[in-house]
Amino acid sequence: MLGLDWTYDAVECVGPELAEFVQTRDASWRGLSLTMPLKRDVLPLLDWRHPLVDRVGAANTVLMTNDGIRGFNTDVMGAVRSFREAGVSTLDDVHILGAGATASSMLVAVAELGASRVVVSARTPAKAQELVTLGASLGVDVIVRAWGIQDRSLRAPDAIISTLPGGENDMVFPEPIRDSSALFDIAYDPWPSALAASWSGTVISGFDLLINQAVGQVRVFVNGDPEAELPGEAAVVDAMRAAIA
Repeated sequence: MLGLDWTYDAVECVGPELAEFVQTRDASWRGLSLTMPLKRDVLPLLDWRHPLVDRVGAANTVLMTNDGIRGFNTDVMGAVRSFREAGVSTLDDVHILGAGATASSMLVAVAELGASRVVVSARTPAKAQELVTLGASLGVDVIVRAWGIQDRSLRAPDAIISTLPGGENDMVFPEPIRDSSALFDIAYDPWPSALAASWSGTVISGFDLLINQAVGQVRVFVNGDPEAELPGEAAVVDAMRAAIA
């Protein structure tokens, strides 16, 4: 759609191999898309970081330039776009399942949409303390609960966000929450996840996040800026959606 003579391929690479891989790319390489745990492993290798990278503590996009290796995070943009496309333009009370790097991106995204209170359910609550600190910097009150412990206030959140890959989720929600709260489940294989299949309200899938964060990545690769729209971007997005249909 963009008329670029580029290729985009998957490369298997684990953390200990990342530094050598990045530092041995030649001038034909434009950039990299990174999945976990490489989003954090890459941080020491960056010569420049977009402000969101330091805020979230993860970079999912690397741009190779003559001035060095630049890191970006487009997950936040992808989450915000996904919410808005589903008709969710404002949030106040949110429940996040999981406490990893994706949870950090989601916390920044919901703060951008106005969230003031976020409950985080974590299998290892101690790992969620970084989210408490991040929330404080964003003006968001973050409450950590052990996995399976429901919010004692019995408040129905505006959104439930599952950051667990592959639908690995055994959390159970009562029918009133499944009816009224939006569900954002980052899973997409298999889809629908068991949690998504149980939901009767608004559901946002991992496919939505996958596409919308990729829009930001392609903007970086083409324009060097995640905020600069692509030429004919609507058609590019349609092509992306068709590719995974």
